[in-house]
Amino acid sequence: MGITQFRQQRHIPHRSPGKETRNMSTAARRSDARSRLRALTNDITGIILDRNLAPGDPMPTEQELMAELGVGRNSLREAIKVLQAQGIIDTRHGFGMFVAEENLSALYDTLSFRGQMSLRQNGQSASELVDVRQALETGLIGIAIASATESHLQRLGDCVQQMEQHAAAGEGFTEADRQFHQILFEPLDNRLLSNLMGVFWDVYHSIHDSISNFPHDQEILVETARGHRRILDAVIAKDVQTAQALMAHHFDGIRTLLEQRSAAT
Repeated sequence: MGITQFRQQRHIPHRSPGKETRNMSTAARRSDARSRLRALTNDITGIILDRNLAPGDPMPTEQELMAELGVGRNSLREAIKVLQAQGIIDTRHGFGMFVAEENLSALYDTLSFRGQMSLRQNGQSASELVDVRQALETGLIGIAIASATESHLQRLGDCVQQMEQHAAAGEGFTEADRQFHQILFEPLDNRLLSNLMGVFWDVYHSIHDSISNFPHDQEILVETARGHRRILDAVIAKDVQTAQALMAHHFDGIRTLLEQRSAAT
């Protein structure tokens, strides 16, 4: 007896694939596509490493990559877009693809978005980002003090003087603030660390600007400049313990703002 005759005899209806089955099939296809894309991006970064390409070096052309990796143009371009977003490859119109210069712009974009999104909820991620910056700067300031030269101290003094002048005029001093923290840890001679701390500084200030109702309040500006002057005095005196305590205290203002915002939501 055939299957059709058996169904007719037993009155068993023929069933097409249900919604759950179709959803599972779609999810599986998406998972496979993500896996293939991940494998392709790994193959491309593998070429960069195997050929010892340095930041700024030209990449193989699209045609060369397609032939070497055995993939189509659309798949390759999708992988290239992912690597661009990760800051690994830089595409210059009319010139081709290059290994991207060292930067952490992709990390900044991610952390800044997470911080801003958390401000619309409970502020937990924003608070954690402040924790990371505080831990980095408080933990490393002792090593920076031991390695600081007279040139570093002079440049730090110039930054603080600019802050004080702007504060007295009721003007913000974002750039002087940024330079102060950059110069402070410059003696560590670690470019990756400097870039990472720069990212956290930028994220920190994007969060601060979003929650501060009075970014140019003169009293706050004067106190902020005074706080940097105290840190500088401790650095000059090579007083690590005081410098660490002052650096930890440096983040009290934004913590208070985050707590107030969290309580209001």
